[in-house]
Amino acid sequence: MPYTPVNSYDNDQKIWSGEPVKENFDPDLSIGEIIFHEMRRHPQLTAQISATEGTLLTREELLANAMRVASFMRSEGLRQSDIVGIIGRNTTHMPAVAYACFFNGIAFHSLNIMYDCDTIEKIYKLTRPCIIFCDGDEFEKVRSATAKLDVKIVTMRNHPLDSIKIEEVLATPIERNFQPAKLEQGNDQTLAILCSSGTTGTPKAVTITNSRHILTSIYQLTTADIQYSHNTLDWITGLYITIHSGVFSATRIIADNAFDPAFAMRIIEEYKVTWTIQTPSAMALMINCPDFETRDLSSLQCFLFGGSRAALEVQKAIRSRLSHDCLQFAYGFTELGAIAAINTHFDEKAGSVGRLVNGLKLKIINDEGVSLGPDEVGEVCIKNNQHWSGYYGNEAETSSMRDSQQWYHSGDLGYMDRDGFLYIVDRKKDMLKYQNIMYYPNDIESVISEMPQVAEVCVFGIWSNTFGDEAAASVVKKLGTELEAQDVVAYVSSRTDSKYKQLNGGAVIVGDLQRSANGKTNRMANKAHFLHVKNRS
Repeated sequence: MPYTPVNSYDNDQKIWSGEPVKENFDPDLSIGEIIFHEMRRHPQLTAQISATEGTLLTREELLANAMRVASFMRSEGLRQSDIVGIIGRNTTHMPAVAYACFFNGIAFHSLNIMYDCDTIEKIYKLTRPCIIFCDGDEFEKVRSATAKLDVKIVTMRNHPLDSIKIEEVLATPIERNFQPAKLEQGNDQTLAILCSSGTTGTPKAVTITNSRHILTSIYQLTTADIQYSHNTLDWITGLYITIHSGVFSATRIIADNAFDPAFAMRIIEEYKVTWTIQTPSAMALMINCPDFETRDLSSLQCFLFGGSRAALEVQKAIRSRLSHDCLQFAYGFTELGAIAAINTHFDEKAGSVGRLVNGLKLKIINDEGVSLGPDEVGEVCIKNNQHWSGYYGNEAETSSMRDSQQWYHSGDLGYMDRDGFLYIVDRKKDMLKYQNIMYYPNDIESVISEMPQVAEVCVFGIWSNTFGDEAAASVVKKLGTELEAQDVVAYVSSRTDSKYKQLNGGAVIVGDLQRSANGKTNRMANKAHFLHVKNRS
């Protein structure tokens, strides 16, 4: 069952607080130690099923594989100061690689499979992994990108002749009296390294600490739960589900193919999935899929989404197919390493990302850094009182993200209402100005999303020397509907008499939106595509 966060408010300090964290495990244990002990408690339970590779592993079998990979790393002389690289899909043995790193106290640095050779080279030049686990599909790209590094490459599937096969690693004998390592830096030690969205250059390497907050369960998982998410280990949600399925003994469904909405809904129906987390783009693809009205989604007890904003119409469509009131917006950001807020009150607070989860504090600040009260818009700042090692090798960006008082500056503009519910207005850097009047892309996206023919939309500013940022839109229409660009422009015009909130830059109908490697809508890329289409016509 989900829990409803309860927040308090300090009127003098203008700070909201979640309830204290409830410790379910010894606070001195690492994430790896907790998973190791919990997996031994239920050895015969099914740990994971691969819907694409046709494999099933019990918790005993997955634990043994993780210990074999960990023993292989130890035999290679890896220390806790070393880094392991991961560039792969959700294949059968990828969770064992993650757990092996946790058991050894070695951070892994996971990259998206879509990164090009140049990006991989720049990122791994920073963290310098000793071993990289990747799919054979990416082997040549990874080998070329790391040619200047002393690195061994293990392939997880589709093995080239000159790679180390994961099956060879799994043949390593388990170290006698195997035990997970004690962390040299305690729970301040880095657990994993993920990448920032990378919409404005080379992605930053974001360290994730062995924080207790990552164990804050927004849904009380049990051994009866079946989890499914297509997100891989380069996403915070992929890391989150990997940890939670290990800690809370749930069954996890994995798949190594590209996300497909029809496939995803078939998985939910066939395996009677109770818990899923999806991106707003995946939700939009689902409702635009012919199978949406016929697939049985009644097993779902918790449908989380996050990472970006989902149009209210998309949320309503998903809710209409659920037999339980379980659609929940989970808000957070990678640097925080955990979920920050959760909305379990859709009917009362449909546009909110919810209340703070346990253990967090929040304030809203203006451009001068002054804290604001309820219903005042400013930058969302969050404190979790946990250690953070920052962006790997980038002190300047680290200090701009987390100040000397340990507040994370999210870059999101929002406000807290008088009931303690957080609302996100837009990204601070996405603010646009038309004739010196400030507005946000989401203001117009929300209007366009009302159109019954619209599946997804991205709004951005096209610069005009006369007016400033003229709003323009790339729009994906719903399957089987007719929609012209001028229809979108006319609809926006009919919904507002504000000149600056018109689509003064125009609109285009596209087959899909441009996205970053992590699946988020990339506003800059959509703008570039828009200009390319307009220049051709």
